[in-house]
Amino acid sequence: MVISPTTLFTGQQLLWLPACPSTNSEAQQLLRENRASEGCTVITDDQTAGRGQRGNQWQAAPGENLTLSVIWLPTFLDAGQQFLLSQAVALGVYDWAKTLLQPSPQLRLKWPNDLYFGTQKFGGILIENSLSGAKIQSSVVGIGLNVNQRHFAMPTATSLGVLTGRYFQREVLAARLLECLERRYLQLRAGQVGELRRAYLAALYRYQEWHEYEVAGRRVRGQIVGVEPDGRLAVEIGGTVQRFGLQEIKHV
Repeated sequence: MVISPTTLFTGQQLLWLPACPSTNSEAQQLLRENRASEGCTVITDDQTAGRGQRGNQWQAAPGENLTLSVIWLPTFLDAGQQFLLSQAVALGVYDWAKTLLQPSPQLRLKWPNDLYFGTQKFGGILIENSLSGAKIQSSVVGIGLNVNQRHFAMPTATSLGVLTGRYFQREVLAARLLECLERRYLQLRAGQVGELRRAYLAALYRYQEWHEYEVAGRRVRGQIVGVEPDGRLAVEIGGTVQRFGLQEIKHV
């Protein structure tokens, strides 16, 4: 796969693998061996053991989707600011999707960083950070996006191809994605965190809407009112605002 993104560094060093267990694992190996410059990108046609959030497996049909990992070195971020990076990455993916789909209120980011259209998922992100003292030393940003795949085991999954009826050249989409990601990363590096937070909330699935959630094994009705700097989801339930980590609340 030949990719020529118009970027300063993201994707300028590129490793394409016909198949591998996990692009995140491959990227981490490059870091351990000091063979990766910032922006190094690992991409594969066939990821055989991809990892997702909550310990889930990310499954994608070979040769039909985008599966890649980007290495960044956000040493300007404190360990407690990891969710800022998550927001920037999610917004980069969201910006990318907006260029491919007609403007639609159905295109949303589901907390913490899944890409949704309506109630169906077509993109996932897994960021694995390494810390050095109180700072983030390196980040491996794993991204899986459903592009041309038309059939899924899960009815809650969709793809760009399903949503548009089109077939996409993945090389072109990959270059555009890397450009969108770097733009948001540079915004973060420039300290524009207020703008990133506002944009993230504006794109957030179910933000300021009343819906059913599952908390501690029981169903509750709540309204997402914000996201804390540490990434916890703030939800109004029964007149009080409660804050939840990743494993503590589930959309119903």
